Amino acid sequence: MADERLVLDETSVPDFPRGVKFRFNKAKEQWVILAPERLLEPDDIAVEVLKLCDGTATISTISDSLAEKFQAPVDTILSDVTEMLQDLADKGFLVA
Repeated sequence: MADERLVLDETSVPDFPRGVKFRFNKAKEQWVILAPERLLEPDDIAVEVLKLCDGTATISTISDSLAEKFQAPVDTILSDVTEMLQDLADKGFLVA
């Protein structure tokens, strides 16, 4: 039986699963997501989102924080953040 797709919404609490690490690579001076046999180099916007994925904050809370920080409409931020985190969850880099 196939695993069901994890669908994220504003109440989801994203976190990195066991074996996946979000770290700053000093040698390259950039943030990376390390997973078994995989490496992802997120862009600056993704890094701002991922820094808030601590296993306690909901996507709604993360979006509110980013909307305040960047003085942007929360509805737009919520949509973009949910879409980005869903893509990472689909690839196995996040759980909720």
